[in-house]
Amino acid sequence: MLRIFRYLKPYTLSVLVVILLLFGQAMAELSLPNYMSKIVNIGIQQGGIENAVPEVLRSSQLERMLLFLTPDEQAAVRAAYTPLEPSSPAYDRLIRRFPAAVSGETLARVDLTPEQIETLNPLSGRALLAVSMLEQAASDPAKAAALSQQSGMDLSRLPAGADVFALLHQLPPERLQQMVSIVRGRFDALDSSMITQAAAAAVKTEYIALGADAQKLQTAYILRIGGKMLLLTLMVALAVIIISLLSARTGAGFARDLRSDIFSKVASFSKAEFESFSTASLITRSTNDVTQMQMVTTMGMRMLFFAPMMAVGAIIRAVEKSPSMTWIIALGVGTLLVMVITIFSVSLPRFQRIQTLIDRLNLVTRENLSGIMVIRAFNSQEFELKRFDKANIDLTENSLFVGRVMVTLFPLMTLIMSGLSLLIIWVGSHQVAASALQVGDMMAFLQYAMQVVFSFLMISMMFIFLPRAAVSGRRIDEVLRVEPAIKDPPQPKPFDSNSRGLVEFRNVSFRYPNAEENVLCNISFTARPGETTAILGGTGSGKSTLVNLIPRFFDVSEGEIYVDGVDVREVAQADLRQRIGYIPQHGVLFTGTVASNLRYGNENATAEELAQAAQTAQAADFIAEMEGGMDAPIAQGGTNVSGGQKQRLAIARALLKHPPIYIFDDALSALDYKTDARLRRALANETNRSTMLIVTQRVSTIKHAEQIVVLDDGEIVGKGTHDQLMQSCETYREMVASQLSGEELLR
Repeated sequence: MLRIFRYLKPYTLSVLVVILLLFGQAMAELSLPNYMSKIVNIGIQQGGIENAVPEVLRSSQLERMLLFLTPDEQAAVRAAYTPLEPSSPAYDRLIRRFPAAVSGETLARVDLTPEQIETLNPLSGRALLAVSMLEQAASDPAKAAALSQQSGMDLSRLPAGADVFALLHQLPPERLQQMVSIVRGRFDALDSSMITQAAAAAVKTEYIALGADAQKLQTAYILRIGGKMLLLTLMVALAVIIISLLSARTGAGFARDLRSDIFSKVASFSKAEFESFSTASLITRSTNDVTQMQMVTTMGMRMLFFAPMMAVGAIIRAVEKSPSMTWIIALGVGTLLVMVITIFSVSLPRFQRIQTLIDRLNLVTRENLSGIMVIRAFNSQEFELKRFDKANIDLTENSLFVGRVMVTLFPLMTLIMSGLSLLIIWVGSHQVAASALQVGDMMAFLQYAMQVVFSFLMISMMFIFLPRAAVSGRRIDEVLRVEPAIKDPPQPKPFDSNSRGLVEFRNVSFRYPNAEENVLCNISFTARPGETTAILGGTGSGKSTLVNLIPRFFDVSEGEIYVDGVDVREVAQADLRQRIGYIPQHGVLFTGTVASNLRYGNENATAEELAQAAQTAQAADFIAEMEGGMDAPIAQGGTNVSGGQKQRLAIARALLKHPPIYIFDDALSALDYKTDARLRRALANETNRSTMLIVTQRVSTIKHAEQIVVLDDGEIVGKGTHDQLMQSCETYREMVASQLSGEELLR
């Protein structure tokens, strides 16, 4: 199948663009759960406070915070703030947001990088939490009692309005350090994100103290993050549209090129190659099989690239959100893979049979449609109906089995995803209760888990469809890899411009591929321009095979065939066949009109030339009787005209070429004797300078030929004129005696 995908080379740019867009789409979709987590964690739970390093801070509050920091931590926090002065760059903006801020008493945060803020978050957060806890203890007797029991300092006896921090400054250094350690120890079990979330309330209190509108801050944050999510969603939608367009165009173009090459390859087949494939199989390969490849190409561009990106990205993001719950994703993916592998092993053999069964159904259908008159004549409708039902039921049962197996995939997938969601919520809720995980992170982890499962499901679905596509690709490749036995030479010779169509057979023998015996043996004769050479013989004597060697429908096994002194194997097939007017035994017509079928011999033929050819071929009368005349429609295969009419139209088509060589392969068999005689007289006038080769079983048709070649069992048993053969060839005399009366012999 990989050989087939070389047809994607012209669409390399489109494929690369699709991959880049898929990468962008994956990154955008992976960002959405994270933004949702921020809305829940920061926008709702933290009131829009993003971190524990306040933008503005009262000087007194900073001094209180520094009590709970080590010297190094104090230096880092102090360096993050500068006094808020009218000359400060962000003074106007900060005053609008925090109208109660007083110049000289308020500190503004300097410009910090995200990494610096991430470093300061646990330091500032712990300090703010410690300050907040002491403030609450000073105003809440219950909290004061709990803290007093741990620290040994009775805060419940503080007089109303007393400053607990001033009291701390009065403690001996050892007691102060003990108190600070006890307060800090309350937050050691929390990680950085939980400290930031817990400190958000203290930051919010500080902002309110500086005159900020807390509701406005929260709303602004939610709208800002929601706007980013909306923008990403629109970008994803636009990317999906472009990806769908490019992948569809690539798939359609890939299928078009593939069908074109299959058709070109089949058109180059000789009869030997056609015997390797049934017509129904070739039709299926160029339609249904190509459609399978197109579908896999279109879907594969989106799924085979997108699903791994999403799976890897979602796993990384999920681990970042909660490493302790990643075992749940592994459990879900493992269960899904076991389910898919089971379904895959059951349905794969049936997938591989589908194309063969479609071949069989097409074959039976084609035989029934093409042989409908014979079927009716022998009253075999019931037998053919059973034959069709057998092929139809086999395909239906196989397809239904595959469908039933595949339909279980989605309910089972839903069950796995629902169970996975419940497990994540159950485990996550316990971690939220233990302050080890934020609610938004749990929700984001849930979405990432679903993305991982969906990604592995998409990959699994592709591995279910790929085997069927592989079968189709292999069947297509079988056609494309066929090397036609009949090829043009590397440097074809040209015909002499003055040549007239001399045909010479020199010791020609021929056998069909894989046959054990020759069909023709040691054939030698010459057909000259201006003469009629008749090939006469019984059924199976090799007449049609002999003339099929001239246009190279087959190549000789031994000997040579010369046209105007050039071996037919040394010239281009197109040049050779351009010099031949070939009329097969069964006239083949194409869907269109009478005129379009005749112009198959000469597309530039004028109306006068069409009329002249029809007149010579004795077809003018019945064409005139047809509604529309030359523009009368011809059905597929010429089913709306008789066998004799098809033969005469085929003769007219060949006459329009004005070739130097005419080959009539038993092409007069469907004509009555009267029409046959008129046609031969007209042809004698029209083709008197061309070489005429006529294959026939009718002695009356060729009795006056300049040369008659009599074949029997693939060998020439007689050669000469009628009179000469009557004297020298027993086989010819027997044929004459069986066909002509004594009176006819004298004519």
